[in-house]
Amino acid sequence: MKILAISDTHGKLDKVRDIWPKLTDIDMIIHAGDFIRDGKALSKELKVPVVTVKGNCDNGYSHDDFETVATEYGDILVTHGHMENVKYRLDNLLYKALENDCRAVVFGHTHRAFVGEDKGIHLINPGSLTLPRDGSDGSYAIIRTSKDSFDASIVYYSTIMGGRKPPQSGFLRNLLNYSDRF
Repeated sequence: MKILAISDTHGKLDKVRDIWPKLTDIDMIIHAGDFIRDGKALSKELKVPVVTVKGNCDNGYSHDDFETVATEYGDILVTHGHMENVKYRLDNLLYKALENDCRAVVFGHTHRAFVGEDKGIHLINPGSLTLPRDGSDGSYAIIRTSKDSFDASIVYYSTIMGGRKPPQSGFLRNLLNYSDRF
C-alpha cells in the first residue's frame, strides 16, 4: 500500500494540488488534521480514499478524535496530536498507539516534519505543506507498507516542485523554537 500523508493544510490546498499529478500509485491519503474539511474536499476532488481527523482548529474536537487505518503491515493510528501534547513529548502518542494495537502513528500539529521509531512504533509527522515551521517551503510524507515492511519518508515541496532547499534542523534550533524562556 502507498499512502500520501499530509497535515495542517488550514484551508489551503494549492500545494497538494501541485504535487498530486507528480505522485503515482497512491492508494490512500491520510490527513492528520487542521482542517477536517480539507480532507473531505480532497476525497471528492482527487477520487481517492482519504482518512482525516479533527485538529485543534476544528470545532468540537476531543480525545476521541482519532482513526485507525488497516494496512497489511498493521494498523496506523491517525491523530492530530494536540491532545497528546506533541509539541513537547511523544510518549502520549506511543501509549495511544499501544492502547489501540497500532504499529504506527501519523500526526501533525507541530508543522514540522518528523519520522522516527520508538518501542517498535513508527512515528510520522508529515509537517505542513502550507504553513511549515521548519524553514522549508512545505513537506509531506510517503508511507509504503507490505506484510513484512513499513517505510516512511519525508518529501519536501522544493524537491518535487523545485525551489528552496529543505531545512537544516538541529537540537538548539528546535529548543529555541518551542521555549518560552528565551
